[in-house]
This record gives sequence, structure tokens and C-alpha cells, in this order.
Amino acid sequence: MTVTAGRVVAGRYELSTLIGQGGMGQVWTAYDQRLDRRVAVKLLRPDKVAGQEADELRRRFVRECRVTAQVDHPGLVTVHDAGSEGEELFLVMQYVDGADLSDHLAEHDPYPWQWAVAVAAQLCAVLSAVHAVPIVHRDLKPRNVMVKQDGTVTVLDLGVASVMDADTTRLTHTGTPIGSPAYMAPEQAMGGAVGPYTDLYALGVLLHELLSGDVPFAGSTALGVLHRHLYEPPVPVRRVRPEVPEPLEALVLRLLAKDPQHRPASAQEVYEHLALLLPARGTPTGAPLDPTRPFLRPHAPWPDRARTPAPQPAPVTPAPESAEKPDVARAVDEVKRLLGEGRITQAVDILGAILPAAAEQHGEHSPVVRTLRKQYAATLMDDGQYRRALPELRRLADERAAEAGQADPQSLRFRYEAAQCLEALGDPAGALAEYRALLPYYENQYVSAGDPELSHEVRRRMGHLLLALGDRPAAHDTLARLLMDVERLRGPGHPLAAEIRRTLQWLGQVRG
Repeated sequence: MTVTAGRVVAGRYELSTLIGQGGMGQVWTAYDQRLDRRVAVKLLRPDKVAGQEADELRRRFVRECRVTAQVDHPGLVTVHDAGSEGEELFLVMQYVDGADLSDHLAEHDPYPWQWAVAVAAQLCAVLSAVHAVPIVHRDLKPRNVMVKQDGTVTVLDLGVASVMDADTTRLTHTGTPIGSPAYMAPEQAMGGAVGPYTDLYALGVLLHELLSGDVPFAGSTALGVLHRHLYEPPVPVRRVRPEVPEPLEALVLRLLAKDPQHRPASAQEVYEHLALLLPARGTPTGAPLDPTRPFLRPHAPWPDRARTPAPQPAPVTPAPESAEKPDVARAVDEVKRLLGEGRITQAVDILGAILPAAAEQHGEHSPVVRTLRKQYAATLMDDGQYRRALPELRRLADERAAEAGQADPQSLRFRYEAAQCLEALGDPAGALAEYRALLPYYENQYVSAGDPELSHEVRRRMGHLLLALGDRPAAHDTLARLLMDVERLRGPGHPLAAEIRRTLQWLGQVRG
């Protein structure tokens, strides 16, 4: 389908100007006819994405848009709407008036180091909120950061970056990692499990670029760039800019550590280091789009001479609580209807509210309550609410194991999903320990029955988590033994074998 100005998407958003285009789609400024406002519309074509089934991409797209909408932070672009129209997926976002950080850097060369600190500090505030959901951006780079007119920065493409990927960053069928090679962490390049530490590495690349004028690792090919990320140390920025404070250079080098365990523990920790270098309160320089301004005059109106009072929010009247007991059966029917319509977040809220009433009516350990808890945990998982799903899954696993034994398939499945939650929450050590405890049960129960698929998947995840933890020898040993078993049972041409082989090649232990 040819996209032209004037086309109305979803019967509401009239496309105006094409402002960005790539292999997966386009970004337009658009006019929201219903609310009389300017918005940005991103159009994606699932059939243009290598290695993804269109239906799976659509499902993940909707889920990630819901998860992204949960993050409420002024430094993150607001998602207004999302859906599909014909062959395209569309995402409607807040229109951000400003310049992307790449253009801003080019226009202010050399970039004042105080500006670099201010940009990085604002990004840390955004990442801290994002990682708490938890979401991993996976593609933080200057083109995905806008510097607004008042000097504040806004992060773009959250959710869309993660929707183009699987639970752990995979390589495409061409052997090229998904993401931007210049900003890609070593564990991401090798197909290891990603987490908040991955975004912190990208922040280090971005900060190095702001301070030195160039990314730490460049090359003529993507493979060459990724090789340098894996094996070469970055050049300290003070060799290029001697005026950069030594603590700032040290922080950049920590962010660029090859081993995720050697990087700062969180975006919050990085912010605390940057806060010591932020400019003291005072008068902005007057330069356009000065990112130090939010720290020089926090929360000041923009422009500074404006005297227009801010609108006061309307009072909110709380809804009266019902004196009647909730109807469990009716609530269950409502949840089924909502799930059928794809309204998962609302279904989660109803399930969470109805569980105490169901336990009171039917008993805490009744089949009705057990079924509701299973549905609740599964819906939380599907909605990306891993922090809330984890205790529910652990409770279900313990209760089932107490009744049917530790080797019960349902109990094992709950534990497996709990380990997936730990992965998503950025706890690779905890997830690895859980998978290691599960593996003997899967090998004994399923391999002997002629179904090694679950065992292989657990071992694959273990290998990726070992990469994330920086234990390359153990990761290589785990994946190499898995490759032998997969090739023996499924043949060397099986997709899983090909994926493992590519990861081993990135580790530099297997020659293609």
C-alpha cells in the first residue's frame, strides 16, 4: 500500500509530512481529527521484518504498546493509540517539537561537557522508570532521543524496539544482530540475555560520543564494529577532550565494561554520579535547546518570561464502593469477554480484584480459586507485568508441588515461567539458578519420552544467561554441548542449531 499525505489512518489520524523512513516503515506528522492536535504516527509493515511471523509480530506489538503505556515519565514519549489497518500496524505518539540528539550534537561541535552530563542525567531518569516496569529499550541512540525547546530530552521508540525482538536478543536469518551496531552491548551482539545493563552500555556509547564527537567503536562493516565491541577497549575521552573531568571519564569507562557485572548496578547509580557534575542553579546560557536548563532552573516555565498561570486540574470525585459482594461467576464471564477482545489490562484488574472474594466464597484452595489464580498469572505474563506475575507463579508452583510432588509437570511449568519473569526483571543470576534446578526434571521426564524440546530451550536460555553474566567459557561449553545434541536429534539444518552455531561464532570459538 502506497502511503501519501492526506491519508486518514484508523478513521482519525490524517497524515501530513513524512519525517522518517526505514526498512520497517515510516514516521509521519499527522493531525488528530477528533482531539484537534498534532501527533506522530509510525507505520510498520510486519512482512518487511526478517525472521518474524506476521501474526506473532502483531501480538507482540499490541502487548508491548500496552506495557509502554504503563510508564508515566515526562522524559518518555507518550503513546496515544495503536492498532492495525490492512497490512500495516500503526502507533500514534505525542509529537515532540525539537531536534534529535544526533542533529543537536552536529550543530554544537564540540558539545559542552556540561551538556553531555545534563543529557545523560535526564536519560538516567527515564531509564530508571523504564527498567522498573520492567522494559529494556534495546536501541538507545542519539536518533531515538529528542532535545525539546525547553532543553528537556524525550526518549523515542520504547516498546517498538523490544517488539522487534524476542525474549532474548536473537540474530536474524542473515546472522546480523537486531539493533544498532554502534551502540550494541557485547552480550546483545552475541545473542545473550539482555537487561537494564544492556541499556547502560548504550548510554555509555552515547555519552562517549557526546564528549569525544564520535562513537567509541566504528568500522566499515557492522561485523567489524561488533567485533570491536567484543574485544577492544575504548579510548578514554580525556585523550580527546582534556577538559573533561576525570570522574566523568571513569564513569564512561565503567558503562562501557565488556562484562555486564562490571558496569554500574542501575541507572539510578549512574544518575547519582552525574549529579555531582551537574551545573549549579543559575541562569541558562540562552543558547537554543540548552539541556542544562532543567537543572539550572528546575520546573521553570518556558520561555522564562512567560507568566501564564498553569491550568488547575479538575477535582476528582471517588466512585462509591458497592456494598454488595462481587459476583464471581459474572466477573469470570467478563474476564473471558475482555480477553477475547484483547483488553488484557482491564482483565488483569478484574481478576486481581475478584480473587479475595472468590477465596472467601469457595475457599483459598478450591478448584475455582486455583483456576482463577492460573488465569491471573497467565494474564499478567501476557500483559508483561512480570513483577506481579512472579509471586503468583511461585505460589502456584509450591502448592502444586506440595500436592503432587516436585516433578509434577504443572509445578515445573509454573517454575519455568517464574524463571522467565526473573529474566525479564533483569535478574540473570536468579533466572540461571532456577533453570539449573529445573533442567534435571526436564531431561529425565521429557527426553526419555522422545520430546527434548523443553530441555533444549532451558539449556539455550542458560547459555544466554551465562553470556549476560560475563562467563563466556561456561556459555560456550553449555551451547557447544547443546549444539551437538540438537544436531544429533534434529539435524544440522534445524533453526535452533543454526542459531546456536551463530552465537558460538560470535564467541570466537567456532569458525564458520
